[in-house]
Amino acid sequence: MKLPPFEYAAPATLDEAIALLAASGGTAKALSGGQSLMPVLAFRLASPSLLVDLRKIPGLDRIDIDAQGVKIGARVRWRDILDDARLRTAFPLLPAAISHTAHYQIRNRGTVGGSLAHADPAAEMPGIAVACDAQLVIAGSTGRRTVAAADFFTGALSTVLADDELIVEVRFPAWPTARRWAFEEFAMRRGDFALAGIAAWYDLDSGGRATNTHIGVIGACTRPQRLAKAEAALNGKAVDAAAILSAAKAATESLDPPGDLHASAAYRRSLAGTLLERALQRASS
Repeated sequence: MKLPPFEYAAPATLDEAIALLAASGGTAKALSGGQSLMPVLAFRLASPSLLVDLRKIPGLDRIDIDAQGVKIGARVRWRDILDDARLRTAFPLLPAAISHTAHYQIRNRGTVGGSLAHADPAAEMPGIAVACDAQLVIAGSTGRRTVAAADFFTGALSTVLADDELIVEVRFPAWPTARRWAFEEFAMRRGDFALAGIAAWYDLDSGGRATNTHIGVIGACTRPQRLAKAEAALNGKAVDAAAILSAAKAATESLDPPGDLHASAAYRRSLAGTLLERALQRASS
């Protein structure tokens, strides 16, 4: 299908981009990688008056790593994450998850900020942000604010972003080298959206028991979320077969996924439990 008519602007600064969004009265859309927005336009699910292209704005494509953690600019592409060797030790869960994102051509164009703002509940980046306690830096007409990823997503394709706001940066806390982690996802075909996916990680206390457990789920809920009951089932336990089964059982009991033409609610619930079991087995090996 053909795109709807719209005006186009490519501002050179962040302030100019925000001013354009603010002046539109909510009828403009920001364009980052375009891998989510362009199909939406092609199907006429959105008809913005103006596209504000962010490609010329400096500083949004940086990946910075220090003792406090990892900072990823909103225009960092999936390919940039996969190509940055530092992340394989500084934050290994991130490239492991992003390797499941779509197909090669889309990974060359799709961006971190675009995925977070689009807020597809089956997308990897929103799920990793929630599972890893990320903070999102947002800029708008009234200045900057920082929002926890867990508070950013309000539902499927819905966030707390105002019409004149843009995601600038995502901040992940430091990742201990001894942390145990795994990412598991299932899709009908490689690169398709996940029917369910699990990001799981935990630290070990002096007795070898799991602590600070974080378990995030995508695809099996209307927004990315953590599975608190599954985390509680693992915390304080040695990560053996019994503890893993207990956590998987808690995950399936706490999920109330939607059903659609791709999978029933019961299938997604069972799949999430199976994926968590696999993830914890990998993490503990």
